[in-house]
Amino acid sequence: MSVPTGSSLVSGVATAGADGDLIQLRGLRALGTHGVLPEEQERAQPFEVDLDLSVELGVAAASDRLADTVDYGAVADTAAAIVSGPDSHALLESLADAIARAALAADLRIVAVTVALRKLRPPLAVDISTVGVRITRHR
Repeated sequence: MSVPTGSSLVSGVATAGADGDLIQLRGLRALGTHGVLPEEQERAQPFEVDLDLSVELGVAAASDRLADTVDYGAVADTAAAIVSGPDSHALLESLADAIARAALAADLRIVAVTVALRKLRPPLAVDISTVGVRITRHR
């Protein structure tokens, strides 16, 4: 696994800078038509997304200026648009990867992203709250 220059490797996850700075987004909810079953591709269902953006935050901490950090509102809007957009994914793995790629493309200062994606009402015959995946992608 290659680690971006100026980054370190902690527990298999690339971190920005020595402190492993992260911007965390939790509990983003959006409706989407994703799944293997035909009914999942026709009727929107709720999904929940958590994002960890590995970003060096020292400059922004010192300057207190939005221009010196990642605009997490824009990343959240992008993730929500992917979940609720017209492109359907059969697998959660594919949907999570699309969100991760879009987050990395949103700002070059993001050196890695972890996406935790949950389907809140999975169509299973057992009593289960959620099903989900967690993926990490590096620049």
